[in-house]
Amino acid sequence: MSLSEVIKSGNYELIDVREPMELEMDGNIEGAQNIPLGEVEDRKEEILSIEKPVILFCRSGNRSGKALDFLESQGLKDGYNGGGWAELKANLEANQGTF
Repeated sequence: MSLSEVIKSGNYELIDVREPMELEMDGNIEGAQNIPLGEVEDRKEEILSIEKPVILFCRSGNRSGKALDFLESQGLKDGYNGGGWAELKANLEANQGTF
């Protein structure tokens, strides 16, 4: 499935890998879980146990790409790099009409 197809399905988990300070300064996506990139390795079991597609995102897509690479190396099968949070939020709104 493509990222667009996953978003249209409405069945996914959002993980924001930005630092908490960035969420306060820049904004966030409602319903997204914040797991900063530096915590992804320590919380990998929590992430790997999610039973639906996981969409990771950050400010630009760079950190979420790194997190996705790591998680896939640990066995994540249904992960997606959502890219930057602002673009992902716009994509979610366009595809779901919510938020």
